[in-house]
Amino acid sequence: MSLDEGYIKYSMEWSFAPPPMPAVARELETWRRPLYEAGLIGHYDDLDIGYGNISRRCGEPGQFLISGTQTGEIAATSERHYALVTSVDIDANTVTCVGPVRASSEAMTHAAIYALDARIEAVVHVHSRRLWQRYRDELPTTDAAVAYGTPAMAREFARLFAGAAFEQTQTAVMGGHEEGLVSFGPSLADAARRMLSLARPEEPGPG
Repeated sequence: MSLDEGYIKYSMEWSFAPPPMPAVARELETWRRPLYEAGLIGHYDDLDIGYGNISRRCGEPGQFLISGTQTGEIAATSERHYALVTSVDIDANTVTCVGPVRASSEAMTHAAIYALDARIEAVVHVHSRRLWQRYRDELPTTDAAVAYGTPAMAREFARLFAGAAFEQTQTAVMGGHEEGLVSFGPSLADAARRMLSLARPEEPGPG
């Protein structure tokens, strides 16, 4: 496991604010919980680094609510553990967010996926060595030379989406981000269930 896991690689402009979009945060927690219980969101105790995050479009166009950086170890999140990403400039490698915590180190990845199609309403990013090894190069897979949280990764997702396979599977393996997988969907339930179906095919999740 790379020691740079969980670290923010872009320029972040963060403004402390009361919890934004509490109702959306509660919805995110509803689907984060089974992902956490499946070990897809969690914490590397040996590295003291959290992993995995979840987001949903809300607010103004281009904005989304995402779990905060280093919240992976929290079993049950509240609205205090989420940040609203208000703007992203992928080419300039900058993210602007507000809330009681800074946005996840994967906020750039989420933004890149939202930019692919206006119908994408939610994004899930998880870690699983078993699933990463099982589905690498079987599901759409980003170039192993491309690191997470960078403009190059955003371009990789655009490349995969242009090839149609990623649009169809709505799930991909991050080849250069060991253990990392992402899913998206037209709803939060859809995005989370896609990932849960890889880990626990017999358990579709809540609702």
